[in-house]
Amino acid sequence: MGAQQQAGNDSPSHAAMEQAAAWFSLLYSGTATDADRQQWQQWLASTEDSRSAWAFVERVSQRFQTLQLGDDSPHLAANVLQTASKRMARRRLVLGVVAMAGASGMLGWTVWQRPGAMDPLLAWAADYRTVTGERRQVRLTDGTEVWLSSASAFNQDYSTRLRRLRLRTGEILVQTAAEADRPFVIDTAQGRMQALGTRFNVRLDDQGGTQLAVYEGAVRVELAEAAEHVTIGAGQQVRFTGSRIHSMERADPAREVWSRGILLAQDIPLQEVIAQLAPFRRGHLAVAPEVAQLPVLGSYPLDDVDGALAMLQQTLPIRVRRPLPWWTTIEARGDLP
Repeated sequence: MGAQQQAGNDSPSHAAMEQAAAWFSLLYSGTATDADRQQWQQWLASTEDSRSAWAFVERVSQRFQTLQLGDDSPHLAANVLQTASKRMARRRLVLGVVAMAGASGMLGWTVWQRPGAMDPLLAWAADYRTVTGERRQVRLTDGTEVWLSSASAFNQDYSTRLRRLRLRTGEILVQTAAEADRPFVIDTAQGRMQALGTRFNVRLDDQGGTQLAVYEGAVRVELAEAAEHVTIGAGQQVRFTGSRIHSMERADPAREVWSRGILLAQDIPLQEVIAQLAPFRRGHLAVAPEVAQLPVLGSYPLDDVDGALAMLQQTLPIRVRRPLPWWTTIEARGDLP
């Protein structure tokens, strides 16, 4: 799953998330007393932040195991969450209905009007896709080679006049085959990229943008919502949304070497390293704010996230804590348990 807390006003705080994980660990252990349960209920009812964090932990846990809090736990969980988290429960219900309606074709304009909103759902039926922790190399019918990163998906649509890929989720590295009569393009919700004899990387980010890095040749970018275009040459990268092209930068070599299972960190913040590791690990992976900006240098294995975290722990003043098998937090060394 590669879940990671995203920054934003609607996200639970890091402190609340860690408290929720600690409560879940205690209640799941089977050693919780009546006093512990009462304190949990008080914590859960105390703030919206607590309720939101608990709901997040529940969502993650449901992907791995059934919540077991003891003989009377189903009644406990149901009663408390119905009384103390009614607003959150209604919110989850609405989101669930929206998701089901979208999948069954009943979704209205409210959701469809956001570009790419349905791509994660459509990814499950994509022509090519990878699961969490998987990397894959494919060779298309024209000889084009595509490397898929973890949890990535794209569709292939070749005609007599055009070679087209649609990236639904994740990240791909592409080495195009030369074919003068049929242009090669990649579409995302934000725009179209036409390869001009090239090797390039395309990534969908969590902020609703497309990131393009070019290593050979050039790529022409056309926006989906504006009459604007730009050609990105070898050694350059750019981020764009449907209506705006951001300033060009030097191409990050890390966006090419991931295809070989390497995370290359060149003096980047720890939180960015963790964000790049997260898609390769199932479960929640987060970094505490007090160490998020620590600079990181070096190469780390994408196919062994636990090994990468151990390497980071050896070189930085951090510790890796796992209150649950599927919940990992990187925090300052010396913090109290």
